[in-house]
Amino acid sequence: MELCTYKIVITGTVQGVGFRPFIYALAQRYLLTGTVSNNSKGVEIHLNTDSLTFKQFLTAVEYEYPPLSSIDTIEYEEMAYQLFNDFQIIKTQEKGDVTVNIPPDVSICSACEKELFDSSNRRYGYPFITCTHCGVRYSIIYDLPYDRVRTSMKFFEMCKVCEAEYINPLDRRYHAQPIGCWDCGPALELRAKSEALRMNQNEIVDKTVEFLREGKILAVKGIGGYHLMCDATNEEAVKMLRERKHRPSKPFAVMVKDLDMAKSFADINEKEEALLSSKERPIVLLNAKHVAFNAQIAPHLSRIGLFLPYTPLHLLLLNKLNRPLLATSANITDEPICTNIESLQKLNKVYDYVLDHNREIVNGCDDSVVMVIKDQQVMLRRARGYAPVSIKLPFTLKQNILAMGANQKSTVAIGFDDQVILSPHIGDLDSIGSVEYYKKNIDTLERMYDFKAEVLAHDKHPNYESTKVAQQLKVKNEKLKMKSVQHHYAHILGVMAEKGLTGKVFGVAFDGTGYGDDGTLWGGEFLVCDYESYERVAHINYFKLLGGAKAIKEPRRVALSLLFDVYGEEALYLENPTIKSFSKVELRTYFVSWKKGLNAPLSSSVGRLFDAVSSLLGICHVMSFEGESGMMLEELYDSSVVEHYSFGYENGKIDLLPMLAEILAESNTTVSVSKFFHTLVEMIAVVYAPYCLPLVLSGGVFQNRVLLELVFERFPYAIISNAIPPNDGGIALGQVVGIASGNINF
Repeated sequence: MELCTYKIVITGTVQGVGFRPFIYALAQRYLLTGTVSNNSKGVEIHLNTDSLTFKQFLTAVEYEYPPLSSIDTIEYEEMAYQLFNDFQIIKTQEKGDVTVNIPPDVSICSACEKELFDSSNRRYGYPFITCTHCGVRYSIIYDLPYDRVRTSMKFFEMCKVCEAEYINPLDRRYHAQPIGCWDCGPALELRAKSEALRMNQNEIVDKTVEFLREGKILAVKGIGGYHLMCDATNEEAVKMLRERKHRPSKPFAVMVKDLDMAKSFADINEKEEALLSSKERPIVLLNAKHVAFNAQIAPHLSRIGLFLPYTPLHLLLLNKLNRPLLATSANITDEPICTNIESLQKLNKVYDYVLDHNREIVNGCDDSVVMVIKDQQVMLRRARGYAPVSIKLPFTLKQNILAMGANQKSTVAIGFDDQVILSPHIGDLDSIGSVEYYKKNIDTLERMYDFKAEVLAHDKHPNYESTKVAQQLKVKNEKLKMKSVQHHYAHILGVMAEKGLTGKVFGVAFDGTGYGDDGTLWGGEFLVCDYESYERVAHINYFKLLGGAKAIKEPRRVALSLLFDVYGEEALYLENPTIKSFSKVELRTYFVSWKKGLNAPLSSSVGRLFDAVSSLLGICHVMSFEGESGMMLEELYDSSVVEHYSFGYENGKIDLLPMLAEILAESNTTVSVSKFFHTLVEMIAVVYAPYCLPLVLSGGVFQNRVLLELVFERFPYAIISNAIPPNDGGIALGQVVGIASGNINF
């Protein structure tokens, strides 16, 4: 058959994942000549072959691609004939706009783990062992395309043995950019605060384990930042960490040696086991087995967050310690995870020792958190292992869009052509440090993708830090257009974009706070919407947040306001846990505030409703962490209770007062909580009944395990995001498509 020359361009996650050596091996199999290289779009291949063999080659590419890669598109064309004498992997070509996906950091692979514990291997015990199929990616990248010179590994010159592996197309470490060994790669350092302890490299892990056994708290540098670690079975060590970090009750995550150890602490189903052992290695929320152990790790809760070691260093520590490790992000409250020794100094009163290394973390990335509800993965925090992520849109954007996200659980996104790149979890923008980190994430995406925004999509809330940053960018570049996207509309749009939905949907957006079109704080919203527009067809009736923002952390303020709604001034004399939590002077002051609407903004938030019910029942009056009231209500749910409370519904407004009166008349707290959950589901059912549209759920309240399970039981076809968090971490994605009118080509 006649030989032709073909050019193939493959896009997706195809750099830094062993794709070029995979193509090289295929070329050897089919006796092809030509070249393969990385470029700004992905991988480019030139081949000399006949048409039949070419089709066989493409089929092999589609079905046999490397485990860490993913293919978005394969485009090819026949070119003028060009003679190649052999097949070669050639130098990266740098032309055109960057559209290649940034490869995420993934866990150590089984082949490297085997070598790590093989005493005959030259990398035996080496804490940074890696190959093309595992290890660091995003956290060490300065720029794209992904080559060693554009990563923090450029500071480590390969020894001759590593270099031989690196340049051999048939070696597992061919072009593994983080490649290294004891002789040439990154090294550990153990310090008491700022003073380095003198010891050999192979002694450091043993000494670290000794400190952990003694009950010491260590700051351990990982892939995307530092963890604060201690022996999770040492009650005094855990108590000390809580005291030093001023974290009295918020749950900690626990890193376990292997699946067997995980199963000794939690009940794990098949889906949860697959997530735990996946290459992403997220923290998975599970049903705990041991009440005593969980009492110190996750006080008052029956759920525990477990994850498996994902770096060789973690494996070495856990293999020697053979106990679970408490592993929580090293950060000041409301600030991003510490990524260098300078930022870690802020915590020097928390830890006793630092287990450090000299490979720079270029891009910080926290641990991902997931749970499984009715066999569906629900992403609570999308970060290490999963991010950044590229989402294909069911349409093409006419303009480049930079989406600023929200203020809590913040992420940012860039949209161009038919895709959106969503950043990893950034966090709450409540401090100068967190805002600077937020800006750095914007800079990183713009630099890596050579992205120039034409439109800024932002939240309607004028006081969000994300909105303020958008305004600053507008001042710097007057050509930028700014457009706001309503918060709850963005929530629903994010799910639609992930799922590729193109028609109208019925969206239920339940969360804590979102700025509404009328200037009030929405959060219990029912929307009929598509990419062009939305209609608010129903909502929870407004109630007042006494003290404004203070009510977010004090459920008793919301509960008191609702008591005034039900009973007026008579509420002051009720025998109720909420009333008892205030002094008489406070009660009088807040009654006046409620009556006159002083510092008492209106809200329709289901998140605040959870808070109120929690306080009314004497469960939680003041929260020490976000979502605490909802978690505690989860614990009291009784599945044998199936009734719901009364509520009013007229002219698109849901009246809560009948429900609240019945809750207050209920003598059994468990029954009250259980009926409350069923009432929320019934509200959805009543409002949704007239509509024959897909039911889409979003908002942080749908992270509540009990509520989501009940909604899925009632509506098995309900749609929630699986890859993007239902909380504000998905807002940026929704904002990109939220400025769709006049900006979309279907």
